Amino acid sequence: MIVAHDIGTTGDKASLHDARGRLVAATTAHYDTRYEANGVVEQDPGDWWNAFCQATRTLLEQTGVRPMDVEVVGVSGQMMGAVFLDSAGVPVRPAIIWADTRSQEQCATLIERIGQEAAYQQLGHRLNPTYSITKVMWVRDHEPEVFDRTTTVCNAKDFVAYQLTGVLVTDPSDASSTNAFDQQAGTWSAEVLDAAGISPALMPTIVPSTTVIGRVTRRAADATGLVEGTPVVIGGGDGPIAAAGVGIVEPADGAYAYLGSSSWISLASDEPLHDLPLMRTMTFNHVHADRFVPTATMQAGGGSLHWVADLLAGRDDGERFTRLVADADTTDASGEGLYFLPYLLGERSPLWNPKARGAFVGLGRHHGPAHLTKAVLEGVAFNLGICVDAFRDRGVVIDRVDAIGGGAASDVWLQVLADAWDCTVRRRTIVDEANSLGAAVTAGVGVGLFADFTPARSLSEVTNEFTPVPSRVADYRRHREAFVDAYECLEPWFERNV
Repeated sequence: MIVAHDIGTTGDKASLHDARGRLVAATTAHYDTRYEANGVVEQDPGDWWNAFCQATRTLLEQTGVRPMDVEVVGVSGQMMGAVFLDSAGVPVRPAIIWADTRSQEQCATLIERIGQEAAYQQLGHRLNPTYSITKVMWVRDHEPEVFDRTTTVCNAKDFVAYQLTGVLVTDPSDASSTNAFDQQAGTWSAEVLDAAGISPALMPTIVPSTTVIGRVTRRAADATGLVEGTPVVIGGGDGPIAAAGVGIVEPADGAYAYLGSSSWISLASDEPLHDLPLMRTMTFNHVHADRFVPTATMQAGGGSLHWVADLLAGRDDGERFTRLVADADTTDASGEGLYFLPYLLGERSPLWNPKARGAFVGLGRHHGPAHLTKAVLEGVAFNLGICVDAFRDRGVVIDRVDAIGGGAASDVWLQVLADAWDCTVRRRTIVDEANSLGAAVTAGVGVGLFADFTPARSLSEVTNEFTPVPSRVADYRRHREAFVDAYECLEPWFERNV
């Protein structure tokens, strides 16, 4: 049996798989996120570990699987964050997670010293305050006492793997999310670290994603219910490992869309894919050592839907999304001149503007909750559609997209995406478990249960296909132009007032 975990934004999604990788059971242990003004978004790393322990025990107890039958543990996690640890491996402050954008001043310093295009060609990413390295600089500049106590900075899954094994390392996929990883050399970038004024000693050792980094310690066994000595594979960051979970390993495997708190479009490639000169997209390292993961990620995809649901429906009774989206399906928001800019947390792809903000544009007295919800669904679709076209502009053929993540459960939303992107959108049998499934496959490769990543393709099936309706494709093409125009009109206002 394989135990796999994904340390996500809203909780730890854990799953149990048999020796063939097939899903046996899944559970989620939730934790809180602190959002404050000026781009502050933080979580407590201790909450991740507590959730990991709770979810592991739940899986074992609910299935009756004996701990000694677990052959390996694999881990995935949110990327682009910064966990600050002292010499004893204890966090010295809350983790600054991917959505945090407070380090804009530090990012501007890096851009001045390195140059945006030169950095993009080396890192596969723009320099941007959503990445790890400028968050480290911010703590150094604003919390010097905390920084002086810091001996290592890592990401979420690295911290959890350390709690399990006492071994602190990272992998290329997570390293490629820091804005400090030289993608061509496969090492930490001496140029970026020097420009940032950050010692290389703060960065963990990088090992392949399939590496068995250690074994479950006695302390971790007592906390999780696992057996002491169980192998632990380091795994990877959530985006690249989700690609493995969906079976996107070769360029011919196509594209997938993740509709979670953040949302992205992604595919596999043999080389980094550079979108020059616009730099709308980025490239991560795959958990497959010889592949890359060109990606276009927006900050608040499913997060925008959660926000409007909180606003309109209040407490989550388990049915609020179903009701809201069903009502939204009866309306035509953009067709009635209503648009939503889904930039609640600033934006990465395609805008790369941390000062962008969410906005309803074109509100009329006749617009109600259903219109607002539909505008959110369409706004995310329009923004991701620009990202889809960015890949097409680079010669990538995208005629179908497999959708995963919580938002993929919605027929209404998937049809909106198909129409907005002018391609078939497919739902797979994995929705919330794609990341942990990818972690399971990666772990299986690490201990020799699988020869390679190809078994992932058979571990989920397509359950629904949503094909574009030509008349809606034409309408949405026109409406997307208005959506872009709305942002461009507001962009100077964001710059002056945010």
